Amino acid sequence: MPPMSTTPTQTVVQPSPTKFNQVQPSLTKSDKTPPYAANPPSPPVPLGNPPGHYGRAVTTDHHFVDSVSFTIGGLFDPKKFTIDDPDVCKKGIATLLQALNNLRRAGAEGSPLLAVISTTGISKHSRDVPLAFLPFYHYGLSVPHADKKVMEERLLESAERWVAVRPSFLVDGGKPDRKIRVGVEDLNKGVEKKEVGYTISREDVGRWMYENLLAGENPQYSGKAVSITW
Repeated sequence: MPPMSTTPTQTVVQPSPTKFNQVQPSLTKSDKTPPYAANPPSPPVPLGNPPGHYGRAVTTDHHFVDSVSFTIGGLFDPKKFTIDDPDVCKKGIATLLQALNNLRRAGAEGSPLLAVISTTGISKHSRDVPLAFLPFYHYGLSVPHADKKVMEERLLESAERWVAVRPSFLVDGGKPDRKIRVGVEDLNKGVEKKEVGYTISREDVGRWMYENLLAGENPQYSGKAVSITW
């Protein structure tokens, strides 16, 4: 099994329409030019880990951007079964939600879609990982998964538009010709469509998010957790 890695987010990535890189935080703004075109209308805004300047990043001329790709995570320590900041996701999402509220009070308009990377293995309603992965997920990843659970709860409590993307175990190496299976879960009501898989690449997660969320929202995913896997 490849080592667990949730790379800290430091820069935004703007892949070309035919090449998708490792998932990183990105912002899109409506324009005649697609958000990830080779010559975007404005340069991306880098976000730290955790972010400290969301206000500047998510508004332009008192209007919110159309979508925010939130992929904050930590470096996994396999010796201690934890990450370098066990609270990075809950702190990051709290900062983002507070920034949105503050900006609205200051007159900003709009409602950006928050496309947030979460994880499989944390569903309260159904098992979405293979049986062989359960010991590792339950014991080895309990700390980062607890952080992801709180992050999803914060989203559910908010009034924002959001989608929690739950990839299966992340590996490297995009396979654009390989089918991506999609499961859908309402965090309150339960599973609407179940899919269980072993792995998916970081590149294919980024590609799926762009095609299904950032380039144009799919209403059936709004306010839900979406598991994606090969």
